[in-house]
Order: sequence, then C-alpha cells, then structure tokens
Amino acid sequence: MKRRVLVVDIGGTHVKLLMSLGDEREFVSGPRMGPEKFLTRFVENVRGWKFDVASIGFPAPVRKGRIVGNPKHLGKGWIGFNFSRALGVPVHVINDAAMQALGSYRGDGRLLFLGLGTGLGSALVWDKALMPLELGDLPYPDGKIIENYLGIPGLELLGEKKWKREVTYAITQLKKSFIADYVVLGGGLVHRFDRLPNGTERGRNENAFVGGKRLWETKRNSRELKWHVL
Repeated sequence: MKRRVLVVDIGGTHVKLLMSLGDEREFVSGPRMGPEKFLTRFVENVRGWKFDVASIGFPAPVRKGRIVGNPKHLGKGWIGFNFSRALGVPVHVINDAAMQALGSYRGDGRLLFLGLGTGLGSALVWDKALMPLELGDLPYPDGKIIENYLGIPGLELLGEKKWKREVTYAITQLKKSFIADYVVLGGGLVHRFDRLPNGTERGRNENAFVGGKRLWETKRNSRELKWHVL
C-alpha cells in the first residue's frame, strides 16, 4: 500500500499544508506562534485528510530530525519539540530551505538553493546528499548579517532597484563559492524578478511538496532511505 505523505512547510509568515499537488491549505504563523499554537491550528486545518507519515520543513537549524536552534521569526519553545509524538505519525523534520532544495533538484550536478523571504534560506544538494546551510548569518557591513539585506528587511531598507542588485551580486558570489552548477532562487520574494542571473532558475511552490515526498523514498529493494541528510 502506498504511503500517504503530508508535507508541512513552516515559514515565518505562513504554514502551508500539502497532501498532493493542488491540494493545499495554509494558516498564518508569525513571531507569536510556538508549538502549542501551531498544533491547535494544525489540527483545525487537517480535518478530513488521512495521512500515514509527514515531512516537516522548519525555519531553523535541524540536526538528525531534531530542532537544535530557535527560529528567528517564530515564537519560543521549539527546540527539541517532538513532532512525531504531537502528530501521532512518523515524521521527518528538516530545515525548510533544505526541503525546498530537495524538491528543486534535477538529479544531476550541484544545486545551491537560496530562499528569499522573511530571512534567507539556503541548502546544497548533490548526488544523493542534502546539506542544510545557514548562510543568512554571514556577516555584512555595519554589524548586519546577509539576510538583513536579501530578505524582506533588505527590500524595505534599500528599495526594489538597489535590493535586486544586492541579491544578484550575492547569488553570483555564493554560486562561485560553493562551486554550484546552478542556483534555484525560491521564497516569497522571487516573483519580484522578471529576469534572473545566468545559471539561476526560478523556484516553484510545489517543490516543497516534491521534497517532502522524496524524504520518504527508499533505495530499491531496501528499507534504507535514498537521501542522506547531512
């Protein structure tokens, strides 16, 4: 019997729930949403859906399926939160940008994913390896970090024209630094670009669902998972 996978994409402004392509629900997140508030809204929004397992993309550092750092744009209390116990099904938890990156991967070369939204999400994918990154914390001038310039705060601070130049410069330098074959630019702000730099592709919302499904893929004739999350 085929497993029914629920994909949960938790962002700084919204939580998206996907059961299949086109079958999506969402609710507002934000700086006041801790685990209890999330769980209440989650239960309200999955009524009528039947699922066997879940994949959760979370906007904070995740190691071996456990949240190990506080999210910058959500409430407190998330470190060590046991999603599987709370949801009552087996759960894979990874960084939200990593889940988007996994769903964006074409199956060849080295992909650098950058997500422009409340902050800056990032991940690297190659072969069967997935490496979540925290590039948003890279230092920038005047005591800032890079996500202050590339995310929503940067757009508000710089204005659209200068912000686009800043993003384009960062994409070029990061692609070179990670020896990436191509960059996928995702997140809520990517729609601001009519044209993208060479070697850069536009991310799609449904990639989170594809990535969440891929987390449960196993090697042929084996129970071992196909993807190695570093």
